[in-house]
Amino acid sequence: MASGIAPGVAMDRSGEGTARGTVVRSNTLSSSAQDGQNGGSAATGQEHNRANRGWWDGEADAYYAEHGAFLGDTDLVWGPEGWSESDLRVFGDPAALADADLLEIGSGAAQGSRWAARHAGRVVATDLSAGMLSRAAALNDQHDVALPLVLCDGTALPFADASFDLVFTAYGVVPFVADSQAVMREAARVLRPGGRFVFSTTHPVRWAFPDVPGPEGLSAYHSYFDRTPYVETDEDGNVTYAEHHRTLGDRVRELRAAGLVLEDLIEPEWPEDNHQVWGGWSPTRGEILPGTAIFVSRLPLG
Repeated sequence: MASGIAPGVAMDRSGEGTARGTVVRSNTLSSSAQDGQNGGSAATGQEHNRANRGWWDGEADAYYAEHGAFLGDTDLVWGPEGWSESDLRVFGDPAALADADLLEIGSGAAQGSRWAARHAGRVVATDLSAGMLSRAAALNDQHDVALPLVLCDGTALPFADASFDLVFTAYGVVPFVADSQAVMREAARVLRPGGRFVFSTTHPVRWAFPDVPGPEGLSAYHSYFDRTPYVETDEDGNVTYAEHHRTLGDRVRELRAAGLVLEDLIEPEWPEDNHQVWGGWSPTRGEILPGTAIFVSRLPLG
């Protein structure tokens, strides 16, 4: 899954800290964030990008060791509920991808791209983390898959305009950048007319609840409308990890501002046969609260 499926992180929004350092709800958002336009200053965005790159570089092997079996090496899993693209068919009939060019952003170990490579004409996997792409390269060798891997920032893609028919990510990029509007703009820029941008991310309603898997995670304590980012720092105050919250309305406006049209919003239910606890994701919470939101958008023709 993506270079960070948020459930892989034991988040603590209480402000009391985690094993990796101090947790702060850092009020670094610009006023435009209230309209879902931007997540903060350029300096804040660069700091958070550096922190998240370092975190995923350091966690790449451990993350795969813990979650690799659940995700599968050649599967596209949309979230901790465990629904795969083969289950949901968000892209439609896989046969329709035969002549398509696909781009995965925030690919992590590129499991989703390996699934896509079985069906599409061309697939490129990208990620901000060299550590995650190193793991992806090892899996390519293991499964004898010739899959291009590109190290790049999802807010500044190194591809020409109108290069792809489908851009996708499962929990990658979108929640980890201060300026998620830039992600939407870049996806739209590299799409051909009629192409789709599909991404999954933590369901925004989850930000109002403690990120714990038990019953205590079913009572809302935070404002859903508080877009203050979740930030972890080390003992010297340096940012080591960050995530950013947007409401459902913010996401819709981001897509519209990028010239994309929202075609579907999928909120997968927790399957009865998934008994796994993944961070704050669990059957207990999944039975009552949505955990993942999958946005399906399209760049209009003409």
